[in-house]
Amino acid sequence: MSETAPNLPAAKGQDIGILLVNLGTPERTDYWSMRRYLKEFLSDRRVIETPRWLWWPILNFVILTTRPARRGKAYAAIWNEARNESPLKTITRAQTDALAAWIAEGGLGPAGSKLHVDWAMRYGMPKIEAAIANLEGRGCTRLLIVPLYPQYAAATTATVADAVFAVLARRRAQPALRMAAPYYGQPAYIEAIAQSLRRFLSQLAFAPDAILVSFHGMPQAYADQGDPYPKHCEATFQLLRAALGETGTKLRLTYQSRFGPAQWLQPYTDETLKRLAREKVENLLVVTPGFAADCLETLEENGIENRRLFLENGGKNFAIVPCLNDSPEGMQVIRDILARELAGWL
Repeated sequence: MSETAPNLPAAKGQDIGILLVNLGTPERTDYWSMRRYLKEFLSDRRVIETPRWLWWPILNFVILTTRPARRGKAYAAIWNEARNESPLKTITRAQTDALAAWIAEGGLGPAGSKLHVDWAMRYGMPKIEAAIANLEGRGCTRLLIVPLYPQYAAATTATVADAVFAVLARRRAQPALRMAAPYYGQPAYIEAIAQSLRRFLSQLAFAPDAILVSFHGMPQAYADQGDPYPKHCEATFQLLRAALGETGTKLRLTYQSRFGPAQWLQPYTDETLKRLAREKVENLLVVTPGFAADCLETLEENGIENRRLFLENGGKNFAIVPCLNDSPEGMQVIRDILARELAGWL
């Protein structure tokens, strides 16, 4: 008969922390708040791969002296005044609260009592390090990190991993870690986008002549070096087109939000919608399946700036489909991610 060692320390529990992570947001729209946010974001070597010796003076002496004021005005146009925060922060919090409520109601069965949910931003607040500390403080010895980017890119998904690894590199006792996979082709995600688009079309006052499926852009050089992002976007586009059947024939893939003089993934959203307007396409709809939550790029860039460009060039009716956000379809996508990623832990 074996003997039990009497003085072994009690084993920690096996609670699981789920951390939803989105891109980031400034805390305010004033110059200095915007400068702090942009400096953190544009100093990430995953985001800007220009050699440091060249990029540092451009960032500090050009971009950070002029861009904060312009971006501050853009953020001010969509700011959630009631909560004094950006819509991205409001929505990501809402997604987290909805997920926690679903788990508490037994959405994952009895094992759900071991799950704890928090959220963070890769840039800005709340910090990833603080969220991990909070989950560890609640007894979590296992962490599932869920980057809210359907399509993988080094400048989004990978940099979340970088930040998480940097936090854990300073820990002597580390939790078990799992990074959720990109979900650009998952049936639940494709169907959620299709359902959201169908519902929006059913309530729209006009019939669109074309539907732009607009993804965030990327420098072409990054793709040429092997980043799978454009392939993931194209896969999402083709699967969405197939799911929509006849409506899918109106879809056109484009890329938005280019920055700087380099060539980015094409076709460009802004140039495409201007061309369509000049070609007498009067009714245009934009859907943005690469964004899990509405943000500056969807609400201001598309909802305000690209709308203006389309109408000024001869278009008549323009609309943008809201992101999945914390809608029933959006939350089903996140629940589907959990079901797949936690299968070996629950």
